[in-house]
Amino acid sequence: MEPLDQIVIRNLTLRNIIGVDSWERVKRQPVVVSVQVATESIEAAARHDRVADTVNYGTLCKAVTAFSEASAFRSVEALAFGILRICLDHPRSRRATVKIEKPSALLHAAAAGVELTRTREEIPDLVNTAQVVEAPMPANRLDRIFVRDLRLSTVVGVNPWEREATQIVVVNLDLWVTLSAAALTGDHVPEQHNYRTIVRTVSQYVEQSRFKTVEALASAIARISILRCQVDRITVRVEKPSALSFAEGAGVEITRTRQSVLGDVASTETPAGEDELTASAALPHTAYIALGSNLGDSVGAIHQALDRLHDGGHIQVLDTSFLYRTEPMYNVDQPQFLNCVVRVDTRLSPARLLGLLKGIEVDLGRDLEQARLAPNGPRPIDLDILLYDRQIVDTPDLQIPHPRIAERLFVLFPLCDLAPHVEHPTLFQTCRQLLKLRLHVEPASGIERAFPLAGRVYSWRERTYLMGILNCTPDSFSDGGRYSDPQAALAHALQLVANGTDFIDIGGQSTRPNAIDVVPADEIARVIPVVQLLRESGVSTPLSIDTFRSEVAEAALAAGADMLNDVSAGTRDPRILAVAARYRVPICLMHMRGDARTMMGLTDYEETSMSTAADPSSVVRVVASELQSAVQRALRAGIYRWHIIVDPGIGFAKTLEQDLDLLRHLPHLTDADSPLPGFPVLVGTSRKKFIGRITDKEVPADRIWGTAATCAAAVAGGCRILRVHDVAEMRDVVKVSDRIWSPTV
Repeated sequence: MEPLDQIVIRNLTLRNIIGVDSWERVKRQPVVVSVQVATESIEAAARHDRVADTVNYGTLCKAVTAFSEASAFRSVEALAFGILRICLDHPRSRRATVKIEKPSALLHAAAAGVELTRTREEIPDLVNTAQVVEAPMPANRLDRIFVRDLRLSTVVGVNPWEREATQIVVVNLDLWVTLSAAALTGDHVPEQHNYRTIVRTVSQYVEQSRFKTVEALASAIARISILRCQVDRITVRVEKPSALSFAEGAGVEITRTRQSVLGDVASTETPAGEDELTASAALPHTAYIALGSNLGDSVGAIHQALDRLHDGGHIQVLDTSFLYRTEPMYNVDQPQFLNCVVRVDTRLSPARLLGLLKGIEVDLGRDLEQARLAPNGPRPIDLDILLYDRQIVDTPDLQIPHPRIAERLFVLFPLCDLAPHVEHPTLFQTCRQLLKLRLHVEPASGIERAFPLAGRVYSWRERTYLMGILNCTPDSFSDGGRYSDPQAALAHALQLVANGTDFIDIGGQSTRPNAIDVVPADEIARVIPVVQLLRESGVSTPLSIDTFRSEVAEAALAAGADMLNDVSAGTRDPRILAVAARYRVPICLMHMRGDARTMMGLTDYEETSMSTAADPSSVVRVVASELQSAVQRALRAGIYRWHIIVDPGIGFAKTLEQDLDLLRHLPHLTDADSPLPGFPVLVGTSRKKFIGRITDKEVPADRIWGTAATCAAAVAGGCRILRVHDVAEMRDVVKVSDRIWSPTV
C-alpha cells in the first residue's frame, strides 16, 4: 500500500459559540483547531510544484474558518465532526484528525477539548455505496477527550509538613471512548462526553483525598474516571510543581483501561458508588427502570413486577433502590405512592423492553387506555424506562432519557441510590447534581424512605423504632433462662407490647462472649414454639428471629416470623441470604468477626491518628467497609435494598474504646460519602459489658441509665432501630431524643 502523506494546520485560533463558557454564558469564545489530513502521495506536487496535485492548506483553512465561525455548535464534538467532513471532502483525502481545544472551557484548567479521527470511508455520503461496503472498518476506533493542566489543591506526600497543609497538583487527563459500530457506519455526530462532569468528579475526589504518593493519587483518578465517567482508556499525569527546587515539577504518568479496572473490581468487593457502571458481559445493555404504585397492595405489586422482570432470561435485575413513600404529583387528589428504581442488564432493545414493561402493567391490572387518558392518575403499577446505556430515543411511543427525570424527586431520590455519578445524556449533569438542583426549588418534605414489614409500610423518617429483646436461651448474659419456657416467653412478649415495642426479636442461641453453639435442632426447638404461641395468642407485632442459621430462619418464617437478624451478616451460613430473598423479608446484617469464642481476640483494627468528626476513626471505616461487603453479598443473593438493615455490632469484636468510637461517629457509617450511604442502622447497646465497665455496674439489669445514654447517642447519630431489654424506659428516651434530633429522608 502506498504511504499516506500529511497536510497539517496547527493551532488555528477561531471565535465560536460552542455550548457555554466557564461562567455559563452563551457567547463567542476562543477555540484552537489543529488538523492533520492524510492524503495520497504528494510526491507529484513536490516534483512538479503543481497545486492541483495536493490539498491546499490555505483553501482548507479558509473553509474551516468559514464553517466554524458561521454557526453555533452544541458541543466541541459537533464542531470537530463538521471540520472532519470538510477535510475528507477533498478527493485526495483519506483520513483526518481534528483536535479542538477550548482555552476558556474550565476555571481551573488551561484547556479542555476533544480529538476525533475518521477515514473517508467512515462518512458514507462522501463516497459511493460500493466503497463503503468494501472498505474495512477499523477496530477499536477511539475518540479522545483531554484536559490540560488542571490545578487542584490536596494533601499528598509523606513529609510531616505535607500531611498538615494542602499543596497544588497539576493533573493532565487523556481519556478515550470507544466508538460504537453505528458511529462508524453513518453520518453520526459523536455524543458529547462532558469534560465538565469529568473534571468535577476528579476535582471533588482529589481535593478530599489524603494520599501519601502521587502514584496512588494517579491510580485513584484513573479508577474513578473509568467507573464513573464511562471512558474506556485513560492516561493520567499528576505533577507536584513544588516537589523539586530546580525543576518545574515532578510526578508520574499512568495508563489504565476499563478492562483492567473492572477486572480489579470483580476480584474484590465492589466499592460503594462505583458498581453502578459495572455491566454483565452476557447482557450488554444497562437500563434504569422506575416502578410506582398507589392502588391495592402496592408492595406486592412491586414485588410481582420485579419477579416478572426476571422471567424469560432477557433481563437480570442487578440492584434495587430504597423504597420511597411519596406524595402524588400533578394530580394530588389520590393516595400516596410507593416508588423505587431498579438497575437491570438486558439483551432487549429499548422498544422491546418497553413492550415487556407494558405487558407486565397489563398483567398486574393496569388499564393502559385509561392511563393514556389520565396519565397522572392512580395506578396499581407503573414501569418507566429512565435511562438505557447513554442512548437517546425520541419516538411517538418512547423517549429515553425519560423527559421528566429532572423535575421528579420521587425519581431522583431512588435513582441516586443506584447511579449518583451516572450522567444524564442530554442534560450533562449527574443524577446527584440533578437532585441537588431540584432540591433548591422543591423541598423534600413529600418524600420519605419506606420499610415494608408484615403487611405494613413503616417510614424511616417518622421516628426511631424499638425492638424488644426476647431471649429464649438458658445462658444469655442479661436474662438467661428467664424466658426459656414458652408461657414465660409469651408473658414477657405481651409486656413488651404493652410497654410500646415496635418489633420483638426472638433468639434461641446466645451470642455473648464465649457462648457455646447449640445444634440447629435445639435452636429450632427453643424459638418455633414461642413464635407459634405468640401468633396463636393474637400478638400481631412483627417478630424478628435472631439467628445466623438458615434452617432456623426458614422454620421461623414458616411459623409466622416477619424478619431476620443475623449477627454474622450471612458469613456463618450464607444460605440465610437466599432464605431472606425467597421469603421477601427484611434482614439485619450485623458486623462481627469470628464467633462467640474467638471474636474478642479479633479487635485489631488499623490504627490512625486522633479521630475527629471530620475524620472518623479506623474502626468506623473498617466496620463500614466490611458491612458493605455483606450488603453486596445480600444484594447479589436477590435481597432488595429496602429490606436491608445494618448494625455496627457494638460489643462484638470491639474494645470499649472502639464501641464508644462507633457511637461517636455513627453518622459516618451511612452518610453520603460512606460505603453504606443511606442504609438504616440498628444499634444494640442494651445492658452491655462496656456500659458496666464505665458505670461500675456488674449486674446487667442495673445498667438501664447507662443504656439510656447510649440510646440517646445512637438516635443523635441517625440510628433508626434500637434493640433493647427495657422498652418502657427507652421509649421515653427515644421520644425526647427524636424531638431533638428529628430524622430526615
